[in-house]
Parts: sequence; structure tokens; C-alpha cells
Amino acid sequence: MEQKGVWTPGKAAALIILAACVCIAGFFGYRHLRNVSVTDDGEEVYVTSVAYLTGANISGAINKFGGVVESPETWSVDPNSEYKVAAVLVSVGQEVSEGQALFTYDVNAFQDQLAKAQIELERLNAERNALDDTIAALAKQQKKADKDQQANFTIQIKQQELERKQKEYDITVKRTEIAKIQDNINNATVYSKISGVVQSINESGSSEVPDGTTDNSFIKIMKTGDLRVKGTVNEQTIGQIYEGLPMIVHSRVDESITWHGTVTKVDRENVQSNPYASMFGNDGGSSSNYPFYVELSGSEGLMMGQHVYLEPDLGQNDAEAHQGLWLDSYYIDETADPFVWADDGGKLVKKPVTLGERDEELGKVQILEGLTETDLIAFPEDTLHEGMRTLDSATMIAEETDEDPEEIA
Repeated sequence: MEQKGVWTPGKAAALIILAACVCIAGFFGYRHLRNVSVTDDGEEVYVTSVAYLTGANISGAINKFGGVVESPETWSVDPNSEYKVAAVLVSVGQEVSEGQALFTYDVNAFQDQLAKAQIELERLNAERNALDDTIAALAKQQKKADKDQQANFTIQIKQQELERKQKEYDITVKRTEIAKIQDNINNATVYSKISGVVQSINESGSSEVPDGTTDNSFIKIMKTGDLRVKGTVNEQTIGQIYEGLPMIVHSRVDESITWHGTVTKVDRENVQSNPYASMFGNDGGSSSNYPFYVELSGSEGLMMGQHVYLEPDLGQNDAEAHQGLWLDSYYIDETADPFVWADDGGKLVKKPVTLGERDEELGKVQILEGLTETDLIAFPEDTLHEGMRTLDSATMIAEETDEDPEEIA
């Protein structure tokens, strides 16, 4: 869950936004100094919406991405291709424990192989025994034979002994084969080596798992315990996601329930379909989609397989954590009664404000009264005075960038 009162990646992002606002304000100040002109209506000054300066409209500009909670560790098992699977004992989505039976082989096939191998072993033993008898008979005959026949018997005995050694080797090989078959019979049931959830079962040679990828593993199990979130981004928005980016994970049931994490990988090599994009309106038509992974700082309350959505953490939650309207302190003149330079019907006025709490870390002050997000205010300068003509900075930016002023505002 979200932690309070500690330095977070969101606060770091908020400081970045703060710095950006300073740069924007400085730029508008420069534009003011450069473009101030004396006309019939007096001098001009640029003003900017409070909503833009405080980041109150930032959440509407942040893309959200579909995701699913998964385990960072998986275990796969494939059957022996020489044997037939008799029965699968689990189903997709089922929780299994370490040592639980997953599937069994056809034991009848093993029994047939064992019977044949045992018959073959008996034949080899009989042939070896026959060679023993032959060698013994030749040895007796050699003792009775004349000296000129001794060499002939010696050669025959050597030949029979060589054949006997070959039979002994064949018997050893056959016994090993029988032991392997017997072991297959004893282990005809295959058990899980981890505790987790069955992610996919592939009995046809290939299968599409829920995340849209293809996996040829016979049974794939996701380990329970530590969780991560697998998101999907398309080729139009992949530039917004990068390793190290802080992310906010939202519950689809209650958006106020959030978790925090960091992007650890963007898998640009694994193009896939996006089963979640249509839920969030960012499927990019027929564009290619890529997975990315978010490592969570805490996963309490999340469940494996749970569908969520993700958004980059740009400090929007830090802004929401402050009650009311908070403005950068340098916009407020506190030399006497606090006020800001604000637009009033096209003219610059001193607008009194009532201040509340302060956030020294972010350099912000709470505005209790006197200002709303729709107000337009100016960057404070010594040259400002009431009655100056005001120009909306959003219009100025639009003129230089050909963008829609309403979108900028």
C-alpha cells in the first residue's frame, strides 16, 4: 500500500515537475521582459492557469496500461516423448503444492517393455551358460589330445571366451534397460517441484497462455510467493516506458487501492497480442505490442492472475495527498498581506489569498481561500503593477507550436 511521510519516487517526480514549472515560469518572465510594450492599453504580462502550474490536470495526460499479476518464477515440465501420457491430474488455474501429482504415463506400455526385456535377458543368460559348458568341454578334450592338437584347442577356447565376454556385456546392458523400465513403472506419476498455480497445459504441441504468448511446455506452473505485474505497451506508447520508471498499480475494482513498483524490463524482442488493451482503450489498432515488467515494493492484497492497470508515477499521487490547493511559494507575495498577481477580466490585479500549511520539502504552500484552479496568475516581478493587460500563456505557446490552446491549458 502507499506509504506516507517518506521519500518516494513519486516525490522525486514531483520535484522534476516543480523544476519544470520554474523553467516555464522563467520563460514566461523572459517573454514578458522581451515583449512588454507601451500601448494605448498599457503594458502586457503573460498569465498561466493555476491548474497547469500545480499539475492538477496532469492525471488526464498520463496513459494507463493493462496488466496482470504474475509470479517472476515459473517451472515447466515436458513428458518423455517415448511414452504416452495416460492422464493429466491438474487443470489450468489450479493451485498445486510441491510434490503434488501432475500427470501419469501409460504403465501398460512399460509392462510390455519390461516383459520383453526380461525374456531377452533369459535368452542371453542361457547363451552365456551354453558357452560356459562349451569352454569346459574343450578344456577336457585339450587335456587328452596329442601335443600337436593342443594349439588348435587353445584357439577354440579363446574364441569361446571372447563370445562369453560379449554375452556378459549384453547381459549388463539388458539389466540396465530393465532397471530403467522398472524405474519408469515406479515413477509413472510425475510430481510438481514447486508450489504455485498451473498457468498452462499443452496437450496438442503448442498452446497460447493467458498473457498472449505461445509456450510449448507441456505443463507450466507459476510459483506462489513474490509477485510482479506484467503490462503491455504498444509501439505508439512504448517510448513512455523505460527501465527504472516508477509505476503506480491500480486495482480495477477500487482505483483508490494502489501499489507501487518500478519497471525492471521492457521486452522489445517479444512481440505479442494485447488481450488487455481493449479494456483501457490503448490498443493502438493493429500496432505491435510488447510486454514490460514491474517489480513491486509490496504486494499485500494482490492475487496471482489479478487484472490491474498501471500508470507512470509522475507525482500525481503526491499532489492528491495534499488537501486543497497547493501553489509554489515563489508565486505568493508575503511581504504584507499575502497575495498573488492574477488576471481579472484581462487586467492584472493583486488577489489576496489565505494561506494554510507548508511543505518545505517541495516548496509549496496551501491556499485556503482566494484562488482556484481556473484562475490565471503571473510570475511575480518587480515591474508588475495593477492594471497591466494580461495575455494567456497557453495562447502564446499555441502560436509557436501550432497546438490547441485548450489542450495546453
